[in-house]
Amino acid sequence: MTTVTKLQPAPVIDETARLLTEHYVFPEIAEQLVGLLQRRLTEGAYDVDGAEELARLVTADLQSVNGDRHLRLKHHAEPVSPKQGAATLDAMRRDFDTSLGGAPRVELLDGGVAVVELAPMLFPLEWAAEPLSAALTLASRAQALILDLRSNRGGDPDTVAFVCSYLLDERTHLNTMYWRGGDRSEQSWSLPHVPGARFGGSKPLYVLSSDSTFSAAEELAYDLQQLGRAVVVGERTLGGAHPCNGWTVHPHLEATVPVGRAINPVSSTNWECSGVQPDIPCAAADSLDHAHALALARLAG
Repeated sequence: MTTVTKLQPAPVIDETARLLTEHYVFPEIAEQLVGLLQRRLTEGAYDVDGAEELARLVTADLQSVNGDRHLRLKHHAEPVSPKQGAATLDAMRRDFDTSLGGAPRVELLDGGVAVVELAPMLFPLEWAAEPLSAALTLASRAQALILDLRSNRGGDPDTVAFVCSYLLDERTHLNTMYWRGGDRSEQSWSLPHVPGARFGGSKPLYVLSSDSTFSAAEELAYDLQQLGRAVVVGERTLGGAHPCNGWTVHPHLEATVPVGRAINPVSSTNWECSGVQPDIPCAAADSLDHAHALALARLAG
């Protein structure tokens, strides 16, 4: 007879609280959240049978104070490594291997307009540089370019800078990241050289967005929009501007805690909670047709 061990929420909550206190980019919010989690634990709100239900309840509480969508207790169906960041990295690797390295679609539309879809993530640059370079180099000869981020849920800020480098002519300040650890700021710039050919900084560029475009994909859209380089077409994005790290707090649970925040050099702010506002609002399903029509009109004019 198999004995089922009931989930003990207290160790999970205690470890999550410790991580918040030590790492969350907003220490004063962390203090509020720790108090909330401990109160809810004492009240018995987390006395549930499964890790998936606990993850749902704790995530709702973590996001209840300031709406930070990167602040989560994530459930993993398969047991995950206790090594920091391993759970997220393993899942990303599976997605990378099944998405042509994060560039699943390159297509030439009528009128010399290319579409490059970047999905489901902007993977770590050490993995993604080769497939992204291939896709963007292939599209570099197009008369106009549509970058499809509608199904992109985030990824690596270094990869954002890499992609931007193909879409600009000169080395450009894209973003500044403030990190709580060391109380330091780090600037992100486009690269002076890229492998392959650039699309460049003068031909028409459109970015497609949806209400599920998130995190680093939002940074890519926001950076290009703030620079006046791209027209964003589609829906307001999800609104997550805080890079996070992940820690395993249970064999099936990972706490993701934001450790920094973005500061755009043009707007002096970011897209947290507000999302990236499209220049041309429309349903995400219609955005490709809209962007294609805009590109053709601009090329004709």
